Amino acid sequence: MTNREEAEIQISELDLLSSMFPYEEEFAVTDQLALAELKHSVESGSEEALSSKVQFVLNVKAEVPYASMVEFSMACALPLKYPTVLPEITVRSALLSRSQQIRLNSDLKTYLMQNCSGEPCMLSAREWVKDHAAAYIDKELSSSSVTTSDATPSEVTTFTRLWIYSHHIYNKRKRKNIIDWAKELSLSGFCMPGKPGVVCVEGLQSSCEEFWSRIRRLTWKRILIRHREDVALEGGGHDEIQKQRKFSTLEEKCFDAHGARGNHMDLGQLYNFLEEKGCADIFRMYFGVEGH
Repeated sequence: MTNREEAEIQISELDLLSSMFPYEEEFAVTDQLALAELKHSVESGSEEALSSKVQFVLNVKAEVPYASMVEFSMACALPLKYPTVLPEITVRSALLSRSQQIRLNSDLKTYLMQNCSGEPCMLSAREWVKDHAAAYIDKELSSSSVTTSDATPSEVTTFTRLWIYSHHIYNKRKRKNIIDWAKELSLSGFCMPGKPGVVCVEGLQSSCEEFWSRIRRLTWKRILIRHREDVALEGGGHDEIQKQRKFSTLEEKCFDAHGARGNHMDLGQLYNFLEEKGCADIFRMYFGVEGH
């Protein structure tokens, strides 16, 4: 199965889930950037590797005789080779202890390996959870209004860094938007105008997604996310977020512009700048060669 065929199957299955479960409390894509990139790759016929996998949540209510209806949350991610490889699914519930959750997820994976390998299987996985998940809950736990801290997953915040590539960035209005929107969304990073254009933004995942949503709606000859980094932060306090930042603010960086229009930057200086920030490996992802 080709990459394009796999991508088309993923989009078809996500469209089916969206039509079957139209309410956000039932089905919600949590990574709109990855979905947009997936759709763009199919529409454009691009063979470039995608930077991230689509992630979403399916919520399932199952009946437990001694506790009425219990909600199970399925945190799902589609690997880039899905459905050739199995999806990544983690089922959680406030009424599941850690050991019960581990056992449930292990059994679900076994079921998918035995019955769904190589085929779209999100609906099958959801039905299995609906039919079997309740059996993993202890009667004592489900009948109690108080659950142990072990049973409640801690809040997780995602820190994201986006590396955006543009064919060129000349327009003064666009350059001002990049700076202003980053400031508004509390994002740090840098923007290198010229040809090609490079933008890096980092901060809360939701803020990065909002930034990308705004930027991509502007008129570009070509713009895409070249690379994406996501880090899960337990608790996600301000100090934890600040520790992840490689840049203090977002500013425009120009590196000895040259060329007939003064629009080509010195890429050697860009590499040195990235190296200083601990991001030297990004240079090859952008330009296909090792920096120096």
